[in-house]
Amino acid sequence: MPSSSVSIVSKTTVFPQHKSTMNYAGHKKPLAAVQVTELGDGVFVGLTVNHAVTDGTSFWNFFNTFAEICKGAKKISKSPNFCRDTVFNSPAVLRFPAGGPAATFSGDEPLRERIFHFSRESILKLKLKANRRLTHSEILGKQGNNCWISVIELNGLWRSVTRARKLENAKTTTFRMAVNCRHRLEPRLEPLYFGNAIQSIPTVAYAGEVLSRDLHWCADLLHQNVVAHDDATVRRGVKDWESNPRLFPLGNSDGASITMGSSPRFPMYDNDFGWGRPLAVRSGRANKFDGKISAFCGRDGGGSVDLEVVLAPSTMAGLENDMEFMQYVS
Repeated sequence: MPSSSVSIVSKTTVFPQHKSTMNYAGHKKPLAAVQVTELGDGVFVGLTVNHAVTDGTSFWNFFNTFAEICKGAKKISKSPNFCRDTVFNSPAVLRFPAGGPAATFSGDEPLRERIFHFSRESILKLKLKANRRLTHSEILGKQGNNCWISVIELNGLWRSVTRARKLENAKTTTFRMAVNCRHRLEPRLEPLYFGNAIQSIPTVAYAGEVLSRDLHWCADLLHQNVVAHDDATVRRGVKDWESNPRLFPLGNSDGASITMGSSPRFPMYDNDFGWGRPLAVRSGRANKFDGKISAFCGRDGGGSVDLEVVLAPSTMAGLENDMEFMQYVS
């Protein structure tokens, strides 16, 4: 997977020297870089990291700890766990072609990007609509439960993007998401394990099914896949990758895929470098392609969510005119 970057306060172009850098290049290039820019009305902090060595959980623990240290904390509140006796730290000898693996997408396609904000109230409405078997009070009680269907899986984005793309009913469409494997392994990894402990889960359905079934059907299909990703599945995935090492399958080569990254559960606003609480959190320029979705917690908290959606211009226009989706957007 190419390196990823996250920006605090605003989104700008940073680290041009790392543009299109594959994490394989970490053999020679820096694994992380930080840039601080003083603005007329604030401060911008940009950080790019090599995704081969950290995932989102590790990134935000690092970033928030970095802020603590800069502010003068005498003790780190959440010390990282550097255990390396895990299935993700294998002794396997990986075989790559000369120069390393190639990118799975060009990054040169025309794109539109937009942030869609969902308030806590909108999220609860979506959950109630998608899981008709539960009452409003039961939904409130299940917030944060590992078996609960993720907010992002319930927002109807899969259906709305599929409709905006005007796909044939028989076309196979894929919703791919990254999942945290720390609690899926037996024995479990520590929650603050520092490393990359994520894998990708693809959920596949015909476009006609996604559009003709109700929101509950899509959410349940995604939920079943997430729940089924257990210890045995994680270990099979590691063995498969060791035998055929490759980049994370980013891109949308078939024109019918969505890839979801990040998570509204990450503590993105729980940091203060001494300048006050962040005004905004946005991702940088890396890994942007048609169908890339990044989920952020809303700054106002309370379960609100910001979705950073990247689509082909015509698809974005269709999404913005889809009232099934837009009625929940603040």
